[in-house]
Amino acid sequence: MEIAIMVEGQDGINWQRWERLAKTVEEAGFVGLYRSDHFTNPNPPDHDSLDAWIALSWLASHTREIEFGPLVSPVSFRHPVWLARMAGAIDDLSGGRLTLGVGAGWQIREHESFGFDLLGISERFDRLEEGLQVITALLRSEELVSFDGKYYQLHDAQLLPRPLRRSALPILIGGNGENRTLPLAAHYADEWNGVFISASRFAELNQRLDALLAERNRPVESVRRSLMTGLFFGADDPGLQRKLVARNVTAEKIRERGMVVGTPSAVQDQLAELAAAGVQRIMLNWFDLDDLEGLQALARAVL
Repeated sequence: MEIAIMVEGQDGINWQRWERLAKTVEEAGFVGLYRSDHFTNPNPPDHDSLDAWIALSWLASHTREIEFGPLVSPVSFRHPVWLARMAGAIDDLSGGRLTLGVGAGWQIREHESFGFDLLGISERFDRLEEGLQVITALLRSEELVSFDGKYYQLHDAQLLPRPLRRSALPILIGGNGENRTLPLAAHYADEWNGVFISASRFAELNQRLDALLAERNRPVESVRRSLMTGLFFGADDPGLQRKLVARNVTAEKIRERGMVVGTPSAVQDQLAELAAAGVQRIMLNWFDLDDLEGLQALARAVL
């Protein structure tokens, strides 16, 4: 199982922290660095929040090996034309290391604060499906693209220069919904990303995705299976307890929410369980943005 790091971009990311994190993640040997795409958190107080796509463009030219992408960019405030255009350019700049994570949007506060229409849940996913149609057509079609949907309209559109990876630039769809998310992943995605779920639940959804792919005559191996989940890691018991106390949580409560918690041996065991459930890549949410020594200790423990 490949191990990557993920951070909440709205929870204090600025240029100084982003540069330090990127350097540490790459030097430590993690496979990737991913980040959320939000303006702010669901509840105040607000923190530094460096724009996701500007931060990703910096990664493209300031790192050499790690893969990266948004988990995920919502079409509720990221127009799919711009997502396709930015993704193609940044992927080219990085030498083919971007994964384009796309979602419907969910956080009410940021949409109300900045004036974006989140829509009801059903309409939200209808808009996401249209957005995925637009993105895949612009990235992968060799012809001019016209599209007449409820939310998006294109007339003889094309991206120039054409992205170098065109059909190979991976699209990731994240979420745990069986009714809309997994069918969309089976139809459009190159990677499905589960979010904060246990190994047993991941295995159930993984099997459901296999069945949906079979219905569409897509090979099961055509969609990579990944998981984004929280991590509370300590190199030793005192270090772990300090992190738990700082967040006012217990290890038991964290595990109930599908997150990974513990010292090296416990984390190794939990990662092995997730790998057995079908997780091919895990994005571990690193909450303490300034704990670079902890990241290095994690790398020594699990890579």
